[in-house]
Amino acid sequence: MAEAANGIGRIAAAFDAARDEGRAALMPYMMGGFPDLETSAALIDAYADTGADLIELGVPYSDPLADGPVIHAAATEALAAGTRFGDVMTLCERVSARVPVLPMVYVNVVLTLGPDRFAATLERAGAAGAIIPDLPPGEDDSIAEALIERGLAPIGFVAPTTAPERLRAIAAAATGFTYVVSLTGVTGERAEVPPELAALVGAVRESSPAPAAVGFGIGTPEHAATVGEMADGVIIGTRLVRAVADAGGREEAVDAVRSFLADTRVALAAGVSAPER
Repeated sequence: MAEAANGIGRIAAAFDAARDEGRAALMPYMMGGFPDLETSAALIDAYADTGADLIELGVPYSDPLADGPVIHAAATEALAAGTRFGDVMTLCERVSARVPVLPMVYVNVVLTLGPDRFAATLERAGAAGAIIPDLPPGEDDSIAEALIERGLAPIGFVAPTTAPERLRAIAAAATGFTYVVSLTGVTGERAEVPPELAALVGAVRESSPAPAAVGFGIGTPEHAATVGEMADGVIIGTRLVRAVADAGGREEAVDAVRSFLADTRVALAAGVSAPER
């Protein structure tokens, strides 16, 4: 597979295209199978059609340690509706030719399948990489190796609590982008962007040519624009999942996410992009 066509290459192209437009890349999150698979299919189409540069696609799991109550409840509902890993891969395949999709999956799911089978399944679905929030860097290199062998990006995390030396190592090893957790704790909307975030993002960007994308706590287009001034990408999850949970049906849910994503794209385009490196 030519590098430009593989997952790592498609991630790079998505960030490059956003930068060429003078803005940060927009990466919305959705929970696969929430509230049901049919609605999820309509939602992921809306994401792809309404300006998502990349998509983080959640695989429902019974004990999502990194997620706050809104996403946890969505995972519980998706599992109760019968959603399984293969169903989420079908959602991925639905839009992966249009936009890079990164499944967000907990490590027990990966280990149940085995690294090689997991990576091969993602490749068949057209995924660009994988986000595994509870896999400490370097703990199981076989997972990263299996992904990279197929041209898929294993995404590493840094947080405010990450030691400087470890931060530099994680960022330097990035193949797609570095996921910068904006705050200590689980996912969920916050009242403001943490003032110390700029220094954290700056340290990541100084340590690697790979993009730095910020997630956790971004709940408004204005927050996204603020983060977009310092980072290469903005990841929004809880706000969108809550919009789906609060909607009165499929059509209302799709309209709600379309409206929010459109407003966020406008805010990012109107803002100041992160400095060149």
